[in-house]
Amino acid sequence: MIASVSRAIDILSCFTQEEPVLGNAEIAEKLGLSRSTTHHLITTLCNEGVLIRDASRKYRLGWKLLEWNNRVMFQHDFYNKAMPLVKELTDRFRGTAHIGMFDRGDVVFVLRISSMEANDVPTYLGGRKPAYCTSAGKALIAYNDAYLKETIAKGLSRQGPNTITNIETLKQELKMVREQGYSISNNENDTRTYAIAAPIQSYSGETIASVNLVGPISYMKGLHKGHIIQCVINTAKSISRELGYIEI
Repeated sequence: MIASVSRAIDILSCFTQEEPVLGNAEIAEKLGLSRSTTHHLITTLCNEGVLIRDASRKYRLGWKLLEWNNRVMFQHDFYNKAMPLVKELTDRFRGTAHIGMFDRGDVVFVLRISSMEANDVPTYLGGRKPAYCTSAGKALIAYNDAYLKETIAKGLSRQGPNTITNIETLKQELKMVREQGYSISNNENDTRTYAIAAPIQSYSGETIASVNLVGPISYMKGLHKGHIIQCVINTAKSISRELGYIEI
């Protein structure tokens, strides 16, 4: 166990409903630590937004904790609402589906469901891929300029035979994503697959995730491509509605 991390958690645990505001000396006494050690830990927690210091130079829990709490609650709710809808998609087309969220230039798979009949796709829950070369990632960065800037800043290296490595070409493709409401990845990363994705929106209209369906290139580009695209879009819209989004 890392002592500094453990002590930081102990400091946060000192704040209760009965004692929401504490000074450095009070925290040090509660934990049996020196005031200087406590001060260093508190300063770090303040810099990270986990604690805040008020006008009386005492401390209270910071907004960062509320942000983390909202993320945890959202993800639990999100998972429960999305699971049956995504499973229906994989059952219908016997493929593998993911829900992805953006993180530091990558798309992270927070949900993965695969049909028993699906071809093996080398992805896993919690796995990540560069956002620019995946359908799920493109559906995220197409609707968020900050995400796109962060992605470009990491560089566009070749991940597969058809990876887009030119910034202007990528921007043109993302413009098309916004116009048609879905994105594709055609053998653009190391999974050697074809994937179709659509954005998931929160109650505020913000694109906060995406859902995709992945399968063999020949099948996904075949006669049923148009139907698959519409079903992926409909799944994304259904999940969005479950999250409180109202389409105008």
